[in-house]
Amino acid sequence: ILILLSRKSSLYAKNLSHSHVSSCSTGMSLQQVDDFHGTKIFDPYAWLEDPDSAETMAFVEEQNKVTMPYLEQCAVRAQFHQRLTDLYDYPKYSCPYKRGKRYFYFHNKGLQNQNVLYVQDSLDGPATVFFDPNKLSEDGTVALQMGRLSEECEYFAYGLSSSGSDWVTVHFMKADDLSQLDDLLERVKFSCLAWTHDAKGVFYNCFPRQEGKTDGTETTSNLNQKLFYHVIGTKQSEDILVAEFPDHPKWHSSISDDGRYAVLSITEGCEPVNQLWYCDLQQLPNGITGLLPWVKLVDTFKAQYSYVTNEGTVFTFRSNMDAPRYCLINIDIQKPDKQHWTTLIPQHDKDVLGFVSCVNQRHLLVNYVHDVKDILQLYDLHTGQLVRDLPLDVGTVSGVSCKKKHSEFFYKFTSFTTPGIIYHCDLSDLNPEPKVFREVQVKGINQEDYQTTQVFYPAKDGTKIPMFLVHAKGIKKDGTHPVFLYGYGGFEHSIQPYYNVAYLLFVRHLGGILAVANIRGGGEYGLTWHKAGTLGNKQNCFDDFQCAAEYLIQEKYTTASHIAINGASNGGLLVGACVNQRPDLFGCAVAEVGVMDMLKFHKFTIGHAWTTDYGCSDDPEQFKWLIKYSPLHNLPQPPYSGPPYPAVLLLTADHDDRVVPLHTLKYCAALQYGVGSSPMQRQPLMVRVDTRSGHGAGKPTAKAILEDTHIFSFIAETLGLSWKE
Repeated sequence: ILILLSRKSSLYAKNLSHSHVSSCSTGMSLQQVDDFHGTKIFDPYAWLEDPDSAETMAFVEEQNKVTMPYLEQCAVRAQFHQRLTDLYDYPKYSCPYKRGKRYFYFHNKGLQNQNVLYVQDSLDGPATVFFDPNKLSEDGTVALQMGRLSEECEYFAYGLSSSGSDWVTVHFMKADDLSQLDDLLERVKFSCLAWTHDAKGVFYNCFPRQEGKTDGTETTSNLNQKLFYHVIGTKQSEDILVAEFPDHPKWHSSISDDGRYAVLSITEGCEPVNQLWYCDLQQLPNGITGLLPWVKLVDTFKAQYSYVTNEGTVFTFRSNMDAPRYCLINIDIQKPDKQHWTTLIPQHDKDVLGFVSCVNQRHLLVNYVHDVKDILQLYDLHTGQLVRDLPLDVGTVSGVSCKKKHSEFFYKFTSFTTPGIIYHCDLSDLNPEPKVFREVQVKGINQEDYQTTQVFYPAKDGTKIPMFLVHAKGIKKDGTHPVFLYGYGGFEHSIQPYYNVAYLLFVRHLGGILAVANIRGGGEYGLTWHKAGTLGNKQNCFDDFQCAAEYLIQEKYTTASHIAINGASNGGLLVGACVNQRPDLFGCAVAEVGVMDMLKFHKFTIGHAWTTDYGCSDDPEQFKWLIKYSPLHNLPQPPYSGPPYPAVLLLTADHDDRVVPLHTLKYCAALQYGVGSSPMQRQPLMVRVDTRSGHGAGKPTAKAILEDTHIFSFIAETLGLSWKE
């Protein structure tokens, strides 16, 4: 294998041993050819699909021997790491939530690797530690992935993940004296965790036992998930199977329980559609003893129905049925025919209906998204009429806490420059007004130094795309500013304003501009916006992102050589595709845990669920879409004489069982072979493979700080930026 990291980093490339190159050459099959509907596709790096092979492990080791010294010697690395650590050291809080008569909330003093769960008897009373994940591992790599208190706070069920894997082990403890129970649930992944209201047990999902390991480093497909009921005090082997779908191995399910009815949502893939089944638990004379007698309220995948609440037999759902910007509908299960369904809150003319929660028995806490910024309102559950607006600055509601039976609720506001303001409102007060319950200030960051604006730029087809810009106040449009351009564009996920200390350091100390482009494929304007960036329309995402860069150049914020692009997961795919299509448009590209092999992604772990967004190469027509932009398959072959590529930093992790590392490793090998061999390539092409780390969830604070330090140090080094006090 020819591995050239660029002329600039040739000094580091010498560390790659000739013996390793030789062993890799014998380990890979240069002759591997896949036939896609008559089209022959060479896959010379298929050997990197085996994470346990000696060749793959040697490849990773040799790459890190080059990358890590380079990142550590970057000029601003020490200053960025120290400043980021200092500014990250501020208290972080979640919204309190009430169970029984007590309040619970997560808190991080500043640099703790994992957030700690606290409990207090009253909002102004003393708080004590309820559960501290930091005691479970020295390096913070054991994380609390999910936690559910029973309705009246008798028990706490909690799921732990290790090293960032999606696999979870569920444990139980008593909530009063914190004593551990012997109950243990394994093979849990992508699971609900729902207590029956009598606190006798929980519903949860798990996968069948599979050959080989299940620690997050495997690539085996996750199929045949089942729904079980676990009775407290029993072994997992005795758990009751309540729902399974043997004819549909890719189906997933989640359950909501209002005390009487169990409501089952069934999905296949990531498209915002689901089937809706329910079971009246009161009609089970002997309790839950086997497969539940489910009633199929909706048995097609044509729209999404998200359970909000129910008044007896009348159920309220958030839905996109004939409403791409979502609405609220009521369904009386005693009159289940669609002709009897009614609209409680109709679709808005422009704004997207976001989350909806029930509070104070008869109110709905309703979120709308207006041009990517949040609105929060109170509605009447019975009439669907607006009661009042709730105060909110320009930004995002990043957390809400309420229950139907409680009169009070909490919500948390964040923005690019606001770390968090938590509001509290009690509707039982005579004049209920939201009051600031907790506001966090970060020492060393003055919000007045920053300016946030929103612009709308034209896409290739004329569509107006929103983009947030965060920069120092009063900057001049003289084309000199470095830009950190971030995007995602997929799975109906909206990128709204959020707080990130590393971004603010880039603006403050590297003289940069943060640009967040709300490209199509996300959910910023509902289902229509989402579908405009999926399947055969996926190229719109890449065009929108490239047009963002062109707009920033045209408006004289920057030049191409000063633009660094970044994205993670589906956003990593975005970065890879855009670099291939327009290497001249960017100075640096950082792709984190990206989906890079678009012809094979569906074969590994949960990849089959993404075919709803991407399509699948097994289909002849969809193969034609995918081969056009697949990052791995659109890299140049040597001898490459096209424009030099920007500096590239790829990031992955050994326990990422969401987007498995093989995507990044194969892309890296092909990139270094095809582009790195060009005498014109001056910028480094590198990969950083983290250990005891996964796709991102539950990442310890120390690892998160180091990762951000490496990313922005790489950007500064390759764009030629210096530290400004």
